[in-house]
Amino acid sequence: MSDAAGRPERPRTTVAILTLLAGLLLVATGCSGDDEPGDEPESSPAVSPSAAPAPPAAPERGDCYRLRFRAAVAPTSEAAARDCAKAHTSETYAVGELDTVVDGHLLAVDSAAVQDQVAGTCPTGLGDFVGGTEDDLRLSMIRPVWFTPSVEASDLGADWYRCDAVVVNGSSSLVATTGSLAGILDRDDDREAVAMCGTAAPDDQQFTRVPCSEEHTWRAISVVTFPGGDYPGEAAARDRGAAPCEDAANQQAADPLDFEWGYEWPTAEQWEAGQTFGRCWAPTG
Repeated sequence: MSDAAGRPERPRTTVAILTLLAGLLLVATGCSGDDEPGDEPESSPAVSPSAAPAPPAAPERGDCYRLRFRAAVAPTSEAAARDCAKAHTSETYAVGELDTVVDGHLLAVDSAAVQDQVAGTCPTGLGDFVGGTEDDLRLSMIRPVWFTPSVEASDLGADWYRCDAVVVNGSSSLVATTGSLAGILDRDDDREAVAMCGTAAPDDQQFTRVPCSEEHTWRAISVVTFPGGDYPGEAAARDRGAAPCEDAANQQAADPLDFEWGYEWPTAEQWEAGQTFGRCWAPTG
């Protein structure tokens, strides 16, 4: 998973558009010139077309789910919703309708064009749901994930997409929460549970990103923004954060003459995935 505030990458299987074929059943009756009086032609049995199965019900905003990490980053989900008062790892904050017709052509639900619609939509709504500022979200462990119907469900008429909020712990697990994440970054007491901390300095090989409610020794303290456009290159990205990160760490250090700081700049791959910013770090001990 990328540690960008946008969607983690996940594999997709390209499936060709399925063509639905309708069969036409013709029932014929014949007649003969030598029928005896009173003979009636045999009637053909009535044929009732089978009713097409209904598509699965669309998800609803406010639904919660108990998903493992791999299920949360899968393109589809068949997990049943549960009461958000119970422990869960995923909460639906938006549901919308897919546009599967592009330039007059019907596209498969798992096509790149359809999936890109959702990948561009879901991250933009997460901030409004969890509250706080854009920097608050970037300094948290809250991430967006999204789901679309399976190809089979899409063929039956399902045309929704679903955006969920999750709290990541490390690189391959999710935090189980109770209650809603709505507005959590507006509440100082609750924000700590989802703030971003580390088990070591960000340049340490033992570094793991964890919520600040877990055991940690470093904390992400501020964000270094970049102008839009192309990736500036690793050297420029690294140099841009040196001064602001040193200043941010100095402001909160117990001894302004003796303190440590760290800087985590975006890689070209992260930039492409949407992380066009860096993070400043400082030790917590």
